[in-house]
Parts: sequence; structure tokens; C-alpha cells
Amino acid sequence: MKTTFDYLYDTYHTDVYQYIFYLVKNHQVAEDLIQETFIKVLKAHKQFRGESSEKTWLFSIARHTVMDHFRKQQREKNKWFGLFNKNDEWQQLEAKGPLPEELLILTEEQQILYHTLDLLTLDQKNVIILRFIQSMSIHDTARILEWTESKVKTTQHRAIKKLHQLLTTKEKG
Repeated sequence: MKTTFDYLYDTYHTDVYQYIFYLVKNHQVAEDLIQETFIKVLKAHKQFRGESSEKTWLFSIARHTVMDHFRKQQREKNKWFGLFNKNDEWQQLEAKGPLPEELLILTEEQQILYHTLDLLTLDQKNVIILRFIQSMSIHDTARILEWTESKVKTTQHRAIKKLHQLLTTKEKG
């Protein structure tokens, strides 16, 4: 007999993993964060009030987990920068983007979208991933991001406009 947790994991694991991966762009980090997300789900499921769908609730937990990860990364970065350079002249050297073998499995169109998403703001990126890659409704996207539906619509409009400009520029270049 399947538990509720098994059902949630089996049903949404792939979608939540994909959402997290699009945000962090690293399979290992995405694996760690999906595991952390489902641990939080396991601990918090009894508190689920049913005010939204389980999928929306799960994506909200995943989003918070990713944001916590980004905050932790920023604190670590600031700590190390402080040790190396008090004048803020230190520039971070980091590996940007996915590993080469990760890109091989994407189609050319997916690769273009994948790289272009990095040029959007984090808010715009979240909306595009949730609305168009995960096929979430405006209502569910607003609940996950803890925004108004109006803010989702405005951010979506600006993101699509920016993506269109960026992709048009790439085609010409």
C-alpha cells in the first residue's frame, strides 16, 4: 500500500527536480535540493491544510529550499570574500553553466532556451519555468511564489518580452 509521501514522490519528483535544476543549473546540487525538499515534505505533510493543490504546495517548498540554498551560498561567498580581500576587489571565479555532458542530452532549441534563461532576472526565470516548462496556472504560480496574480502576469509579460528580444538578437547575430 502506497503512503501519501510515496504518491507525492512518484507523481511529482521529476517535475520538481526539473524546476530545481533549471534554477541551480547543476545536477548534483539539484539532487541534494530535491532530497532536502522531500525531507521537508515528509516532516510537514501533517500540517498541509489543503488551501492549494499538493503540487502547488510541493513547488512552494521546493522554491523555498532553493532560495535558502542561494542565501547560504551568498553568505559563504561573502565570508570568503571578506577573508581574501577587504577592499571588495576580489572577483569570484566560478564555473558557469552545466557540465558539457549535461548539454549533450538537450536539443539545440533547449540549449538556446537554457542559456537565454540565465539572462532573465530570478523572478522572471521562476515565472517562465513554472508557467511554461511546468505548465502551472497563473493562480498556482502566484501561490508558489507568494505573489499576487497581477504580479505574475506582469512579470510573465516582461519575461516573454525580454526573451523575445534576446532570441531575436541571437538569430540576427
